[in-house]
Amino acid sequence: MAYIEGRVVHDADAHVMETADWVRDHADPAVRDRLAPLRHTAVDKDPDRADEIIDRWIRKGHDDPDLRAREAAEIMERKNWKAVGSILPEDRGRAIDHMGVASQLVFNTFHNGALLRLEHGDDLDLAYGAATAHNRAIVEFCAADARLLPTCYVPLADFERSRAAAAEAIAMGAAALLVASACPRHHSPSHKDLDPVWAQAEEAGIPIVYHVGGGGPLLSPSYFRNGEPIPPDFHGGDENFRSVDSIAIAPPVMQHLAALIFDGILERHPALKFGVIEQGAAWVPSWMRTMESSFDAFERHEDRLRRLSLRPSEYVRRQVRVTPFPTEDVGWIVDEAGTEVPLFSTDYPHVEGGRRPFERFEASLGDRPEAVRHAVYCTNFEDLMGAGLPAPLRAPAAA
Repeated sequence: MAYIEGRVVHDADAHVMETADWVRDHADPAVRDRLAPLRHTAVDKDPDRADEIIDRWIRKGHDDPDLRAREAAEIMERKNWKAVGSILPEDRGRAIDHMGVASQLVFNTFHNGALLRLEHGDDLDLAYGAATAHNRAIVEFCAADARLLPTCYVPLADFERSRAAAAEAIAMGAAALLVASACPRHHSPSHKDLDPVWAQAEEAGIPIVYHVGGGGPLLSPSYFRNGEPIPPDFHGGDENFRSVDSIAIAPPVMQHLAALIFDGILERHPALKFGVIEQGAAWVPSWMRTMESSFDAFERHEDRLRRLSLRPSEYVRRQVRVTPFPTEDVGWIVDEAGTEVPLFSTDYPHVEGGRRPFERFEASLGDRPEAVRHAVYCTNFEDLMGAGLPAPLRAPAAA
């Protein structure tokens, strides 16, 4: 018996758990020796022991017949490194079967911040080389099962390199192009010379996606100097975000997408979709209203706003899709932002996704009609992904 049964459900947020040399092993020789191994402080306070611990937990432990016998019943209980298919691609298909989802959009776990720091640095050969290595690694992982949809990272630091990186990622098999929500170091993400990136994604029929971790540092560390002990995060340590950090997750992508809307990117690329993943969605209704107010205040004075054929909220409903956290009121988000906007996700295999995301979505949706549920669980994702979602994975068309 699968965790979810009786309906087509797409998972808009899932992850691979990267080992220390996951990216380095896929880098070109000129780049490989300049990439530092990943430090798994979340696994062990002594990162030099991390690979040994991961090997014991995953590579050996997951071959245990008793664990395999219980994995279906425990599919939403086992998290991070201990989860089925967390690092072994050959196991991930069983995880999808046990979960009962039709597809998973797959992101890295640990590399968004590192890729952003390289993108904002001075060595763009290394930044774009690391992105290529990341993309090879995630495409290879997802090749194990057609239901796994890889997200390939495209830095936006250099116009010509970004155009080439987008072309390379699409040719490699990207189901979506992952970009940082932090503003590029020297120009706006809406700069006209980045149009070839958006145009290639639109022509290929795949979306642009953002994920938590791509917005840069969330808060000044001074916010945690409050005279009290720092509370533990989801993982029981201090490596991830906590309640105060969580308030700062959305602003970078709010600003990034507002720039794209006001500067006409969504106007010029009407078929291009944007997915905002693992950054919550309770902020979306107020963000839409704030953009509406800004539009009304500045339309008389700004040619760029007068050139828009739609109002900001209309672009959002037409082209932007967002994953609520399971702790948010999904029903209220549907009512305020529009049925077209929310996406279901599990964050598998991360602890933050919780053990019962589907039940929480169901409770929040309450007595809203089946058409709303079908949109949230299925058709909004299919609309977002376009050609990035193979036809056999789509729900049958209604009679």
